[in-house]
Amino acid sequence: MAYLAPIHRPSSVRHALKLNFLSPDEECLVVAKANRLEIYTQTPDGLILQQSKAIYGKVTMLQKIRPASSHTDHLFIGTDRYTYFTVSWDSKTRQLRTERSFVDTADKTARDSETGDRCLIDPTRRFMTLELFEGVVMVIPILHKSKRKGAPEVDVGNLGDPLPARISELFVRSSTFLHPRKDQAEKPKLAFLYEDNHRKVRVKVRELDYAAGGSISEGSADLNEVDSLQEELELGASHIIPVPAPAYGALILGETSITYLDDANNETMVRPLQEATIFATWEQIDAQRWLIGDDYGKLYLLMLLLQNGNEVEGWKLDVIGETSRASTLNYLDGGYVFVGSHQGDSQLVKIHEKSIEVVQTFSNIAPILDFTIMDMGSRAGEGQTNEYSSGQARIVTGSGAFKDGSLRSVRSGVGLEDLGVLAEMEHINDIFALQSSGASEQVDTLVVSFVDETRIFRFSSAGEVEEVDNYKGFSLSEGTLLATNAPNDRMIQVTGTTVRLVDTESGMVISDWMPADDKAITAASANDHNIVLSIGGVGLSVLSIGEELQVAARKVFGAETQISCVTIPASTSQVCIVGFWQNAAISILRLDTLDTIKTEIVGGQGAAVPRNVLLTQILPEQPPTLFVAMADGNVITFSVNTEDYSLSGKKSIVLGTQQANFKALPRSDGLFNVFATCEHPSLIYGSEGRIVYSAVTAEKASCVCPFNSEAYPGSIAIATPEDIRIALVDTERTTHVQTLPLNETVRRVAYSTKLKAFGLGTIKRTLEDGAEVIQSHFKLTDEILFQELDTYALKEDELVESVIRADLEEGSGNVVERFIVGTAYLDDDRDESIRGRILVFEVTPERGLKVVTEIAVKGACRALGIIEGNVVAALVKTVVVYAFEYGTLNKVASYRTSTAPIDIAVTGNLIAIADLMKSVSIVSYKKGSDGLPDTLTEIARHFQTTWGTAVAHVAEDTFLESDAEGNLMVLHQNINGVTADDRRRLEVTSEMLLGEMVNRIRRITVPTSTDATVIPRAFLGTIEGSIYLFALIAPKKQDLLMRLQANMARLVRSPGDLPFNKYRAFKNQVREAEEPFRFVDGELIERFLDCRGKVQQEIVEGLGVDVEDVKGMVESLRRLH
Repeated sequence: MAYLAPIHRPSSVRHALKLNFLSPDEECLVVAKANRLEIYTQTPDGLILQQSKAIYGKVTMLQKIRPASSHTDHLFIGTDRYTYFTVSWDSKTRQLRTERSFVDTADKTARDSETGDRCLIDPTRRFMTLELFEGVVMVIPILHKSKRKGAPEVDVGNLGDPLPARISELFVRSSTFLHPRKDQAEKPKLAFLYEDNHRKVRVKVRELDYAAGGSISEGSADLNEVDSLQEELELGASHIIPVPAPAYGALILGETSITYLDDANNETMVRPLQEATIFATWEQIDAQRWLIGDDYGKLYLLMLLLQNGNEVEGWKLDVIGETSRASTLNYLDGGYVFVGSHQGDSQLVKIHEKSIEVVQTFSNIAPILDFTIMDMGSRAGEGQTNEYSSGQARIVTGSGAFKDGSLRSVRSGVGLEDLGVLAEMEHINDIFALQSSGASEQVDTLVVSFVDETRIFRFSSAGEVEEVDNYKGFSLSEGTLLATNAPNDRMIQVTGTTVRLVDTESGMVISDWMPADDKAITAASANDHNIVLSIGGVGLSVLSIGEELQVAARKVFGAETQISCVTIPASTSQVCIVGFWQNAAISILRLDTLDTIKTEIVGGQGAAVPRNVLLTQILPEQPPTLFVAMADGNVITFSVNTEDYSLSGKKSIVLGTQQANFKALPRSDGLFNVFATCEHPSLIYGSEGRIVYSAVTAEKASCVCPFNSEAYPGSIAIATPEDIRIALVDTERTTHVQTLPLNETVRRVAYSTKLKAFGLGTIKRTLEDGAEVIQSHFKLTDEILFQELDTYALKEDELVESVIRADLEEGSGNVVERFIVGTAYLDDDRDESIRGRILVFEVTPERGLKVVTEIAVKGACRALGIIEGNVVAALVKTVVVYAFEYGTLNKVASYRTSTAPIDIAVTGNLIAIADLMKSVSIVSYKKGSDGLPDTLTEIARHFQTTWGTAVAHVAEDTFLESDAEGNLMVLHQNINGVTADDRRRLEVTSEMLLGEMVNRIRRITVPTSTDATVIPRAFLGTIEGSIYLFALIAPKKQDLLMRLQANMARLVRSPGDLPFNKYRAFKNQVREAEEPFRFVDGELIERFLDCRGKVQQEIVEGLGVDVEDVKGMVESLRRLH
């Protein structure tokens, strides 16, 4: 059984709409990203996200309607499952409210529209039309009050029941309602821009004849032909734009011209473009001006020129700037335009005179054409089993297309924004921030402790830094264990030998204290009233901070009970918490007597010992949390009852392989975040009533401290092995995307850990004299700076198809690292004997590219792999194995596929082949012996028609396949089958509809604990910019998760009341299921944490577990990403 959860949500924008949705007097922008709706409001600083909501379906249409009973617009949403519904905004609950539940318009006998779904509204707002199928227009009346006597009352402004209207035009490129020239009694007219059977482009105007149904009749809708433009339009005509009063008619956008259609006289006016282009989308500004975006990222302003008030004289088209390639344009207030993009970053731009300014950028990694994984790390443990969530894994994607093409580094974690590097220095033990004056609430001094010295840095209000040789009676000739401010304008410094209480103003030492018998102070902690010291690791001393330092309590534990760590809570002065070496325990002690209140064993026999403890308030309205860092990288947490100091709610999580050191970072709401420094620094914070662990983007942080100074408010100081820097830290985890713009399509990505470099296959598109010129390259790029190191240009009309990194054995027996590139030629007729090439590249010591060998192949090389030291190539109709011998490639075996191989996955001596039409086949490779040749033999096949896009081996005899219609299938080979036919047949063990086409599946291997709920197996990248984690469910958790999903599907409602099972049910052109099969949707499961307590209780009924158990399980699943 399989589990799927998003780790990067879809970022591609294909649809957006401006409407008065949140309030009657303020417009907002609704943006659709695959199956998510995002609602933004406009502010002087840009667009602010107000709400994000997932729906059960991919959004294909957005429109607005305004019922008479509503003060705000309602949002019409159409999905890819041919359903539509309407929602409004509930200002009290601040949630979407379903106004009309989903209407299913699916017609299994009809053919899908090849040009995409369209939704139009009549300018008189009497009708809405949907174009979902070829030759069918669905007409939906917008209800109005009837003038007939005795007519039933209707909800004016809402949608009526849909009726189909047939048209003879099949391939409709664009359509629109024309603005009526007379009063509203005129029947609505639709203009269709279509391609006829002779591949000629024409325009036809039809009139909508609608008759409402009654109690007996169903009603009817007909689109009768009014005018048909006899003359042909240019072949590149793509969009038809309605022109309102006073000119009326329509504009037709072509690649080389723009045509004005006068529908009243059935006449046209054609004007050529100065430069040929391909228009992509448009947006109306007013009655005479439109914004138009083209396929190359140019933004145009089109203005109609009128004479005599309403006669079209011509038009003027000006380029006003360059943006991402626009999928949708939305004109907002004040000259602002939202540019929604599928293949580049979406943008908010402001129009100036003949120029534009990019005000805001919304990161988009769609479409993901390929990706690779780097920095996987090696940690294990439930809750952090997938290294992406810990921030160790970095997913590098080839994203965008052509000029918007880029390399993107996607990483989960808490962001750090470096404000500046203080100084380069090594071997820092700890750092502390101090206020040098009691009059200020902000710090201005940084204390840096080393093994044998302490250095002091003073900060001015302007941020200037000065290192001082003497500081207020502090001892600078030894390391500092603790430095902090104390009440009454005093400071405390604790070193290995002395405790000092210093007056802030005079710098005089008020009091000092030293342990008896020259024993060393090994650990220290303090609050406003007391200092707790570990003396020689075997004794504890408590000093009270009064007029001077006085011993309040003392206790010797002995050599058999050595102290490993100590802390005193800031919130209370009644207890301290101590960790011990021998029994791996922590004890809560009374401060006045050091008697034990509570002891808890945190490590088993022979297990690691506690090395750092911290008690702080991290969750609101809940008891404080005790954090215990173990020497092996485990972090154990307890909830502490402040009345009797009992410990409860023990949880454990692995942060690394070494102990973590804690520092509490104050928040503005009175709570604290905890910064844990280890080999992979993490921020621990409270969110939605639970504790969240998230990696920090700082690669190397040895110690930190809060540094809320006048020059750097809200910042922290971070010490690394090389330097000290000041930075701002985010309060919560987000996905961080680093971009390397290449202005070329990054079609393939390969990563070498040894070379610390990427191999990129790119495609560049340019316009020369109105013609497109395509040039493909193989590039070598540095992994850290994303800097281009070298480029190899392919031949003219040759495109890169595949790139891999491989270890190949040379003839001398040495194994060398190489990049292998497969190509294809654009022009298949240039030479029947050569259709592509396979090139092997060496990276020179100077980090340059050198071709080792190349071979011409009779077919495009779609995919590459390595099997037992040989190269596997998926060509147009065959899969071929080449031996790399003495610097050359020699064909040793081949296998003919059903149609064409799209992707391959190699495991051991098995090759899984994803076929263009015939799903997956498994081929075994066997080296020849005794003079016999090598062989490729098919051993198993999935006997279904499936348009495969990617395949990966995810477990023993188990494969994950994706298809072009957005489905995922887990296929299993029953190698122990009774008959040979049973063993040859790949069985579907899990399947579901993802709703997004997957371009690449990358297998991952992550160690997990024995009690893990799921075992991560792969990452998936889609054309919508999503990255998903695929996992297999542990056998003992399968029944629980399946029944939990079934209960949630029944009880958790979606906007439009769309059924979850239908949304995730497998669907292709051959068959359609009723529900997902043995597949758990992690996005739905994680919504359990957002449900109200009563709903949670209903969900867990009959599952055999309580709400807290399910919460804990779901929290661990959410931490996976």
